[in-house]
Amino acid sequence: MRPSSFAASAIRQFLVRNQIADLRELKQALGTSVDVTVFRKLRQLDYLSSYSHRGRYYTLPEIAHFDVNGLWSCQSVWFSRYGTLLTTAEAFVNQSAQGYFAEELAQTLHVEVHDALLQLVRQRRVTRLQVSGLYLYTSMTPDLRRRQLLARRQSQTVPIASDIKTVEISPVELK
Repeated sequence: MRPSSFAASAIRQFLVRNQIADLRELKQALGTSVDVTVFRKLRQLDYLSSYSHRGRYYTLPEIAHFDVNGLWSCQSVWFSRYGTLLTTAEAFVNQSAQGYFAEELAQTLHVEVHDALLQLVRQRRVTRLQVSGLYLYTSMTPDLRRRQLLARRQSQTVPIASDIKTVEISPVELK
């Protein structure tokens, strides 16, 4: 008995209609209960997976309308032209004029980035230095890192604490 054949066009049509979908929805659209079948068909379509929601959502490159930063959101699900959260965070840090504090990058990417940044540091894909008691993530390339630090010092920008319990007040002498 010959196994059923599935057409990638069913996934394409579903994504064109709905813009994004998770694995359960794609299995329904394809008419299969097998994850591998869906991934085999997605591969034929050159798909994108979200960097938010642990990569749970999928779309097609022609559906995503990336902004100038290479990000696109649909229904609060975020996609990046750079791919995963790790590769996106790495690209943003390396392309930044002054590096990123974790909170700044989290605001830019709309997701929590602490674990991703720590993983990038451990993999020696970015560096981190303590600045004003916070970690500043910069490029591994020495010249670029030097420029990022200089730019950060010149701008003197350090993120403002969003949780009042973490604010430290130091005495200021008035003249």
